[in-house]
Order: sequence, then structure tokens, then C-alpha cells
Amino acid sequence: MTDVKKIAVIEGDGIGPEVVAEAIKVMRKTEEAYGLRFDFEYGLFGGIAIDEKGTPLPEDTLAMCQKADAVLLGAVGGPKWDSNPKELRPETGLLGIRKALGLFSNIRPALVFDCLKEASTLKPEVLEGTDLIVVRELTGGIYFGEKFRRDSAGGEEAVDTSTYNVQEVERIARQAFEIARTRRKKLASVDKANVLETSRLWRETVIRVSADYPDVELEHVLVDNCAMQLLRRPASFDVIVTENMFGDILSDEAAMLTGSIGMLSSASLGEGAFGLYEPVHGSAPDIAGLGVANPVATILSVALMYRLTFGYHEAAEAIERAVSEVLDAGYRTSDIAVDKSTALNTSAMGDLIVAAIR
Repeated sequence: MTDVKKIAVIEGDGIGPEVVAEAIKVMRKTEEAYGLRFDFEYGLFGGIAIDEKGTPLPEDTLAMCQKADAVLLGAVGGPKWDSNPKELRPETGLLGIRKALGLFSNIRPALVFDCLKEASTLKPEVLEGTDLIVVRELTGGIYFGEKFRRDSAGGEEAVDTSTYNVQEVERIARQAFEIARTRRKKLASVDKANVLETSRLWRETVIRVSADYPDVELEHVLVDNCAMQLLRRPASFDVIVTENMFGDILSDEAAMLTGSIGMLSSASLGEGAFGLYEPVHGSAPDIAGLGVANPVATILSVALMYRLTFGYHEAAEAIERAVSEVLDAGYRTSDIAVDKSTALNTSAMGDLIVAAIR
């Protein structure tokens, strides 16, 4: 009998609870279809936790996540908390939970479904065959470097420092090489080595690590060129590995290749199998409570969880196949529908995907 896996569920803010509910329905269906067993425990996080507990990352929520086998997160944040001091902003909770759980990489697939090419702003022939993954380093770089202000001859001056050490670069590089080995064995390492010292260290380290992966083709791409090539020839990329800031920007750019950020899943991983899984999209407070959010990104995040944390490859493929079948049949939520009058609501889309899991 399959072991019971503990899942820490954080619904979050805005549309988070709506899309998480559909993901849970999918997980329940795979319990029936594949004999899997899950124990779900819920906790507060983000803006709602600030409102109810005075902190974006309550201690009991963190403890729940630390005891779990995986975390399923909806979305956090919104304009309501934008003017809060730094320690009372939902984004601070995200940085805190990543650090506390030892999550140093963010995995973001970008797959263009043939039936959704019309939803993208790029020409269909440019998108043909696009199936890539961005591996973003999460715990270093300018996000975590020293920040301060000081007086200067030109007036007040702000300083943000970016730092990386060899260990940080090596562990993310190895993870990216391992992922590339399971795909088309192509890795693009993105940096700005012609300008930045951190990028020169990055490139040197990636080259050294590459000696352990002779079966993977390594390409070095400057970040500005990568941004251009993602629009010019996206199908030429397989796995992209890069630092925190570049990864933040490039993964959002890659998301738009698919036509909607509502289609993109993600995983945040550490050294072991444990991971935090969430859609790339935000909390979308403008449509919260309307029942029109696209649940596909969260459902595909479950497929990532099954594959990367639990090794449930057959169930993961069943979820991905179900999503593809529903989309191929012409069903759409409003964010990807050409004719908005035919768009399905969140729950109806989830029900169709559940029904397609076999």
C-alpha cells in the first residue's frame, strides 16, 4: 500500500483558495485512480495571515510545512498590503519561507500547447515546438544582498549589492544539469559575464561543473541576448539556468509565450525531494471571488509535485494528458478564450480535467 504523503496546503490570498480547491479535486481523483494517499493540512500565509495573525509567515504555518512531504501554495499578496512596512508584506513571507525550508531553486516549465497558439501574441510558427524549463536560483543575488542609502554629491544615493559564492552556483548548476539529462540534454546558462563579476564567477563555476555532465550540451548566453532569443527562437531552448534577478524576469517572459500566465506551474526545491509547488501567477484580486480564474497552472503544479518530489510519474502524466485533452477539446477559461462568451468558470474547468484523468 502506498505511504500516506503529508501535504501542507496554503491557499493564500485572492484567487488562491479557488485554484487550490481545483488542484485538491485532481489529487483526490488520482488517489482513486492510482491508489495514492494524501493527508492535507491547511495553514495561513501571506496577506490573510497578516490580517489574522499579524505576520505573513506564522510559526504554526512554518512548522506545518517543515513536517510535510510537500507544500501546495495558491498565491499571495495584493494592493491591500502594498503600503505595509517591509516586515508586514506578503512578499517578505515568501522570502522567509524559502529560506526556512532551504529552497534554493525555482523550476518553471513553459510549454506551448498547439491548440493555444492563437492565445499568444507571437506568430504560431515562432512558437512551434516550444517546451522549455527555466531553473532560477532563489536565495542569492541582489534580492538578498546588502541594501542601504547614503549621501552623495548628487543627493541621496541607494545601493543594492549582488553576491554569489561558488557553492550557491554549483548546487543550482548541478540541479539544472540533472533536469537537462531527463529531457533533450541541452542547457543554456544565462549570465552577464561581459559586465558583472558575479556573472564571471557564475560562468566559471558552471563550466567546471559541466565536466561531470559530458552528455549535456552547454551553451552560455548573455541575459539580454536570451531575452531576445526567447521571442525569436523559443523552441531552441530546453533548460535555462540563471541567477535570481535574471530568472525572475526571464521566467515571466517565457510564461507569456504560452498565451497566459494562468497556464504556468512552478516548483521550489532544495537539496532533497521536498518541494513547494505553486502557480506562477499572482493572487489577481481583481477577479477574486468571481469564479473565473484559470486553475490549470495550479493543477499542473500538482503534476510537477508528483514527478519531482514523489516520483509518481504515471499519475503526473495522467494529469498532464487530461489537461491537454480538455484544451484540445476547445474548453477555455476567460484568460485564454478567444470568444469570452463560451468561457468556463474555475470549477467547471477543474471538473472536466478531473473527469479526463484515467
